[in-house]
Amino acid sequence: MAPLLRTSLPGLPAPRIGKVREVYDLGNELLIIATDRISAFDVIMANGVPDKGRILNQMSAFWFEKLAEVCPSHIISTDDAEIAKRRPEPELAGRTTIARKAKPLPIECVARGYISGSLFKEYKAQGVNVHELALPEGLVDSQKLLEPIFTPATKAEEGHDMNLSWRQTVDLVGKETAETVRDWTLALFTKANEYAATKGIILADTKFEFGYTDDGIIWIDEALTPDSSRYWEASQYAPGKSQPSFDKQYLRDWLEQIGFNKQPPGPELPEDVIANTRAKYLEAYERITGHPLA
Repeated sequence: MAPLLRTSLPGLPAPRIGKVREVYDLGNELLIIATDRISAFDVIMANGVPDKGRILNQMSAFWFEKLAEVCPSHIISTDDAEIAKRRPEPELAGRTTIARKAKPLPIECVARGYISGSLFKEYKAQGVNVHELALPEGLVDSQKLLEPIFTPATKAEEGHDMNLSWRQTVDLVGKETAETVRDWTLALFTKANEYAATKGIILADTKFEFGYTDDGIIWIDEALTPDSSRYWEASQYAPGKSQPSFDKQYLRDWLEQIGFNKQPPGPELPEDVIANTRAKYLEAYERITGHPLA
């Protein structure tokens, strides 16, 4: 099956287009479609990964339902029959969410149980007080932290997100909002990590988004997918190096190998890279949810 890279829904205004999702305004609701586009280093690749959007949408639906007791979310329905009442297009099946409208906060809310990725690079360069976190000395790549930490980031329209200190976060959204989303972020991460551990998977870090509504703040966007999270194979975990993961790290490694300059346009991906990336996403989905992709 060919990947779905773009959507077109006659009779609706043009969608808001993100790296992966396309969001249509239905008036009182949003229709959010996860395409099969894939990005790395904030650059969208020329071709996509079949079923990736369906994996992301259904994995998000699983987590939104499982963690519903922590905080309210934007979910109205992910049921294909319910969605077909709004739009009958068959390509929407399995990859679409009907959601509440919300005004997104100008930050991404990141929880980390391990030091890796951008934070580890900054820690090596700036030391233990990076972003005023007061981290222990001598941490190595992928080391488990004493307790999960909240490391929010900017939401860059172009280029890379930038990690923020707590003071910068409060300046952006206010103390009450910052405390609410920090507490929800850490609670969501902790419960998700405990569950993932029962499946032999480590949730190293993840990012959440929240938005304002007339009823208060709600959890929006996606939930604990391989696009927004760093999942590791627990049986192979060994601190001091990069870990085997279930996210797009395989794609990033390939791009580094070919000397990609991390600037648009993204290259055409070879079939083996597409197949191996799809397999990583699919395994994460099946192990976490406990059932095959519908």
